[in-house]
Amino acid sequence: MFTWPLLLLALAALGSFAGFLAGLLGVGGALVMIPFLTFLLHHLDIPTDMSVKMAIATGMSTIVITSLASTRAHHKAGAVRWDLFKGIAPGLVLGSALSSLWLFAVIKGSVLALLFSFFTAFSATQMLLDKKPKPTRQMPGPVGQSLVGGLIGMFSGLVGAGGAFISVPFMTWCNVPLRQAVGTSAALGFPIALANAIGYVISGWSVTNTPPHSFGFVWLPGFVIICMCTVITAPMGARYAQRLPVAKLKRGFAVLLYLLACTMLYRGLSAI
Repeated sequence: MFTWPLLLLALAALGSFAGFLAGLLGVGGALVMIPFLTFLLHHLDIPTDMSVKMAIATGMSTIVITSLASTRAHHKAGAVRWDLFKGIAPGLVLGSALSSLWLFAVIKGSVLALLFSFFTAFSATQMLLDKKPKPTRQMPGPVGQSLVGGLIGMFSGLVGAGGAFISVPFMTWCNVPLRQAVGTSAALGFPIALANAIGYVISGWSVTNTPPHSFGFVWLPGFVIICMCTVITAPMGARYAQRLPVAKLKRGFAVLLYLLACTMLYRGLSAI
């Protein structure tokens, strides 16, 4: 059981670290936050099934704020492909709405944890293998981008991630330079997070066993403290993203995803 001063300190440290990674890797930070938020909520005597859902909803909601700070820094560095943003974003919103308003509420938290583990491990493997795409491969047209966006939005809503765990590998597979893929994914985090955050609030509004100070499935203390810290550290991470070698970024991204996949796999299996 955490005391409130210790809890606030842990949330501040988590927000600072997640914000830096959001800027560095374009991941929105939720992939880092969710396992730790699950741990904190579980130690506040919240059942595992509910703590996973609350962690996913809260982590995703913080991306609404974090993505703005991260995108601003990437845009200044010329790393955001706004043409791709316009093609992918509509599908993202529709897929996110479907996921957060319906699927998220009916699927058990343990299943969501296992989904989180599977997709992060898959993305890590794709990034670590570093297979070179065919030189002729390009991003699909507007319709194809919208369809891809819909799938990214749906899976992101289920596992509480900003979509970079799919969009970064996909864009690099289509010969988009890694730094542009990271910057564009950071920008895409905003419509994903906004659509999902609204859905989490609506779908969790009538749920009665959420912890105190909750807004639907969103845990407000975690949301507020984390956002206050991420807006400071996300631009710092974005600046470093433009300096570090591409190979190191890819390896760092992959190792981080593997660690988080293992953490949530344990949580999911222990709740079954």
